[in-house]
Amino acid sequence: MTDTAPTRLLVVEDDPTINEALTDRFEAEGFAVVRAHDGPGAVAAYEQHSPDLVVLDLMLPGFDGLEVCRRIQAERPVPVLMLTARDDESDIIVGLGVGADDYLTKPFRMREVVARVRALLRRVERAAELHRDAGPLQHDGLSLDARTRRCTVDGEPVHLTPTEFDVLVLLAREPGAVLHREHIATQLWGWDDSSRTLDTHVKSLRTKIGPRRIRTVHGVGYALDDGTDR
Repeated sequence: MTDTAPTRLLVVEDDPTINEALTDRFEAEGFAVVRAHDGPGAVAAYEQHSPDLVVLDLMLPGFDGLEVCRRIQAERPVPVLMLTARDDESDIIVGLGVGADDYLTKPFRMREVVARVRALLRRVERAAELHRDAGPLQHDGLSLDARTRRCTVDGEPVHLTPTEFDVLVLLAREPGAVLHREHIATQLWGWDDSSRTLDTHVKSLRTKIGPRRIRTVHGVGYALDDGTDR
């Protein structure tokens, strides 16, 4: 019987007290933790240790968390939980747009951070099941290849974050059908109270694939349409 290596987290936080508190809690939960305190250190630690998930503060010395997210997601897709002291929607949309999967605003409870991290790790497993044996999906100029995780719109490549791609796959499997927000959130995160995060991901998606391709059914959910006015 072989031992399974612990899941490795990279904690990026410039406040030493918060960094240490997060590290201690994650280690108590059985995770292996690598720490960084600034933007350049975060990218270097990511390249050296290849973590399974990154807990990333938005405001960092050197360069900010958005730039860290851009650089590490260019290497390989990795789940990112973004921490921010600001609840500004535009900041959050930008953060999710460059590759963060979820976010928490400060102050936060440690148990909530742990719960979000575990949910994101489960999302990676669900995504693998979601795309297993899935063929290309096409709908009115939109093309998704689940095997290579590539998206094109009218033949032009579009860069999607891992979560954006997974949301779009769910919608593209049933074009025109309205999927409940709770169903989408549960498929991705394993819980149904991530609706605000889902809404923000959809906003980011619309800027990339066209604002009318995803239809909102207020009080219900979303549907993938052909992008024409109704």
